[in-house]
Amino acid sequence: MRYHRFLFIFFTVVFVVFGCEQQEVAREPQAKVESEEEQPLLLEDEPLLLLDDETEALSSDKPTADNSRCFVCHINYMQEDIAVTHARNGMGCATCHGESDEHIADESWASGGNGTAPDIMYPRPKINPFCVGCHTKEKIDAEQHKPLLAADSQMVCTDCHGDHRLTNRKCTWK
Repeated sequence: MRYHRFLFIFFTVVFVVFGCEQQEVAREPQAKVESEEEQPLLLEDEPLLLLDDETEALSSDKPTADNSRCFVCHINYMQEDIAVTHARNGMGCATCHGESDEHIADESWASGGNGTAPDIMYPRPKINPFCVGCHTKEKIDAEQHKPLLAADSQMVCTDCHGDHRLTNRKCTWK
């Protein structure tokens, strides 16, 4: 029995010392990837905050907004048109919806609770007045937006721009 313990300890040490050495693996060179989209994301690379490379930033002098706090739960907005365009122009989720610290900290919705609403929410009648606060009538293409700007219009900006409303809400706010 004494020798069994000795042999067990001996082989365990030998296995750990010699068996766990990293071996250099010969890799075949990869074919040159033509487009930047197809290149693999390496661990040394900066993480991508916005994945939509087709939309050009309207203003390059502003840093991209960091929406990572929101994307933890709302990853569906990571490539959503309005979120991407605004983030590239330095306007994050908090610009329109407030810091919403209580909303971010409240995970009660996951267990069937009501959750805490973001600081600022926009029912349909308040969407256009808020958007026009930055996108004034003089700045937007009048011909393209005539149906929206008509006095009797039921349209809102998000009907055409993005998919920014949750179609299935999992909770009702407190």
